[in-house]
This record gives sequence, structure tokens and C-alpha cells, in this order.
Amino acid sequence: MIEERIRQVFAGAGAEGRLHAVPVRVGAGAAGEATAGAGAEAGAETGGREVAVGADDPVVIASIFKVLLVLEFARQAVTGQLDPRERVRVTAADRLGGWGTAGCLDDVELSLRDLAHFAMSVSDNTAADLLLARVGLDTVQLLARELGLERTRIVGGPRDLLESMLAEVGVRDEREFAVRYPALPDDRRRRLAVLDPRRTTASTPREITRLLRLVWTDGAGPPEACAWVRELMSRQVFRHRLASGFPDDVAIAAKTGTLPGLHMEAGVARYPDGRHYAIAVFARTRDLAASRPTVDAAIGRAAGIAVGFLRASGDGR
Repeated sequence: MIEERIRQVFAGAGAEGRLHAVPVRVGAGAAGEATAGAGAEAGAETGGREVAVGADDPVVIASIFKVLLVLEFARQAVTGQLDPRERVRVTAADRLGGWGTAGCLDDVELSLRDLAHFAMSVSDNTAADLLLARVGLDTVQLLARELGLERTRIVGGPRDLLESMLAEVGVRDEREFAVRYPALPDDRRRRLAVLDPRRTTASTPREITRLLRLVWTDGAGPPEACAWVRELMSRQVFRHRLASGFPDDVAIAAKTGTLPGLHMEAGVARYPDGRHYAIAVFARTRDLAASRPTVDAAIGRAAGIAVGFLRASGDGR
């Protein structure tokens, strides 16, 4: 059975995995249907074909939430609620560490649309935090409801999650955290709220593929906004998870997420024959290392197996 084969892929990498993969009927006239009702089925008909391994289990989504954030930004930009060229200054007080502007040593000034670019392409946490402050946490939360993502919860941006970790560990800043955290017992580290889908930003694999299908079928907002999100997702530089499981001629537009012991990615695979597939994969390990190449490879392999099964069934056009 395909589901058992996928479970074995994760087990072989020392992980527990959850996955949902479905065809996306791009161009099938699904635009706008998300706003017709919260319970509307995402995208056009998929013939009932899917691969589901724990697809309705709650999962921490970490930086995958940036897809919703950038979608809300794009919707506001194309409807004139904000100017995407508006300038933002990123100062030392804003920096959270990491990629992009998050790792800069000096102040940087850039536009809102460039914040969105960095948030999606290199998962820039500082950029995402500043963008969230501009578009509003409440509007992102309302967007999830509008799109029928009833089990998706956004509790805050990257800074909110960092501050919850600092408070739980009992330190004042990231420097102290870097010293104190590694010394904590594993069971204490596993109890952090950011690793618990009941207490942090979370969703289910099925709801994440619903979000992707709505974006790819222009059902998540104005077509221009959806196209913008698709373009930004195609710029992601990380190719070690989903993309590793597909042939070179398959285009992957996706967003990763990573926390200690949590490795994930969600995206859409486009084949040369025009068939598209939405995939959301979440892996959890007992080992709390942030980098696990074997798990990353398992994410790609599991996604490739799932989509291979769907393609063999003849779905996805």
C-alpha cells in the first residue's frame, strides 16, 4: 500500500512523517470559489485521488505560515490597501538572526515587496516579522478563516515565537538562549510550546494543500495576487527537501519550515506535461537537531513516491 511505503521511507530516516498530496486542476475555472463559503472544496475536481498519511493530524507549520502572510500582503497590494513600494528600514532592533536581512550587520532599507521576496526566497524571519506588522496579524488570521482553513491557527510572527522560547527557557536574549538551550534535557526541550501544534502556529497537511490549490487556481484572492505568491514561491533557494525527490525538469514552487526536530515543506510540483500536484510533508524526529540531511532526503523521496502514484492513476491535468 502506498501509505505504508511512505511511512517506511520516514522510518528509515528515523522520523515520523505526515503527508498529503493531491492533483491541482490548474485552469479548470476554480477562481474565486474560496470566498463562496468556508466549507467549499479547494480547487477543481481531483477525482477523489489523494495520498494521505496522517493528513488530518495537527502539525506545527513554522515558516510555512509565510505563504498565508505573503498572500495577505499581495491581496492588500493589488487592491490598493497598501503601496508595495513603501520603504521600510530594518534596524538592529528588528533583526532576529538567520538568512537575508535577518543576518545583516548594518541597517537596511527596502520596500514591502522586497520584504515579501526575502521572506519567501530565503525564509527571512526579520522580513516576515516587519511585513506582518504592516499587514496585520488579525487580517492573516481572518484570511485563514475566509479560505476555509478551520484548523489553521496563526499565533504570531517569528518574534512572537522567539520570545515564547526565551521566556520558557528563562533567558533574556538570543545570546543567552544559545548557551542555555543546548544544556537543557531533551524532554525539557521537547516541551517547548513552539514544538506543540496545540500551542503554536499550526495546521494540518490537508489544509496546507487546500491553501496551495486555492493559490494555484486563483481561488485565494485576485488572480494577480495569487500569481504573485506563485512567483515568489518559485524563487525559494532551498532545494534539499521536496525538490530532491523529483526529476530536474519538474518545477517546484514551495516553502520550507524548520524547528528543532521538525522538518517540513509544502509546495506545488509542475511537470512538463502541464500536470500539477500540491504536496505538504511534515517530519518529526526524536533528535532535536535543526539539520538532518537524511530526513530532508526522506521528505523529497516521500513526495516523489506520492506524486508518482497520483500520476500513475492518470489524475492531475
